[in-house]
Amino acid sequence: MRFSARTNWETTETDLARALRERRESGQPIYDLTTSNPTQCGFTYDEAAILSPLASAKALIYDPNPQGMLKARRAVCDYYKDHNAAVDPAQIVLTTSTSEAYSYVFRLLCDPGDEVLIAQPSYPLFDFLAALDDVKLIPYALFYDHGWHLDIEAVRRRITPQTRAIALVHPNNPTGHFTKTHEREQLEALCTEHNLALIIDEVFLDYPLTQTGHSFATGPHPALTFVLSGLSKIAGLPQMKAAWIAAFGPDDALKQSLTRLEIIADTFLSMNAPVQCALPQWLSDRSVQQQIRQRTSNNLQTLDALLAAQTMITRLEVEAGWYAILRTPAIRGDEETAIRLIHAGVSTHPGYFFGFSGDGWLVVSLLTQEKEFQCGLAAIIQMCSQ
Repeated sequence: MRFSARTNWETTETDLARALRERRESGQPIYDLTTSNPTQCGFTYDEAAILSPLASAKALIYDPNPQGMLKARRAVCDYYKDHNAAVDPAQIVLTTSTSEAYSYVFRLLCDPGDEVLIAQPSYPLFDFLAALDDVKLIPYALFYDHGWHLDIEAVRRRITPQTRAIALVHPNNPTGHFTKTHEREQLEALCTEHNLALIIDEVFLDYPLTQTGHSFATGPHPALTFVLSGLSKIAGLPQMKAAWIAAFGPDDALKQSLTRLEIIADTFLSMNAPVQCALPQWLSDRSVQQQIRQRTSNNLQTLDALLAAQTMITRLEVEAGWYAILRTPAIRGDEETAIRLIHAGVSTHPGYFFGFSGDGWLVVSLLTQEKEFQCGLAAIIQMCSQ
């Protein structure tokens, strides 16, 4: 049977995956420092408040709007008011996930083989999303010098006649880098010069650690801009499958974009009515955010205290998000180090998973429950000190 080349992925179990599976199957304990699912991290959720709006009688009425129910889109606009951004419901298109939002925008902007520039390091999911929409991702490197920075000339050098957009995560995952005001202005000028769009993923916007950043929903918007976000991170509810695209930009380009996005959304009609009915309640009550911010802050403090007592491992500056990046002795490859850590009872992300070049990188989740995080870090320090 012949299958599409876009799904011709390497699915053989890696040595790292095998080591983790065998460790778990053996029944031996393992500290998981890769967790990213808030529903499995010991946070307290108000079940009644979350589930009761799903029982709305309006959810039984099938009256589809391609962009999503007006009430639900207004709730998204109210969320942006908390970030000092004025957004009209007409600028919102609801989707089931930010992954689907990316797909809508890729289909809007790109023909098969067209290119989107994307920051590196970054989350590897983008490779799969782009492949499924026949889009080619071209990485541009963030650089680190007492904090993460964007080199606008490095971005410029990546632009070709096939480039259609520049994408970035704000704050970045996993570096936690907020795009600064001057970097945003440089990107917008570059997009205007080359007639490119900006695709901005803001799912971690509400989780500052050492510095806050402004939403790209705040104006002005000299370049066509698509801001993506959703409940997975904002309300710690990845299982509810609710996200959106907020579109901004010059009037004519914005109008054309929304018209085309409406047709794309109308083709799939993927957002279900019960979730749309519940969205205003879920967005207005984001109490889990405080628990997550406290957890990530506490774990970062624990990490710093543990690192201060040794000299083999350092961490990079992080401004926001759920991850910390560790610099370890590069005497082994990152995968070998990660496998050795699994044998020692700790699961981490090797740096290459996020596109770090060279060896000596580990990425750990600050979302992990605090005792587990402390024990896992102690095990990492012990192994790296041997």
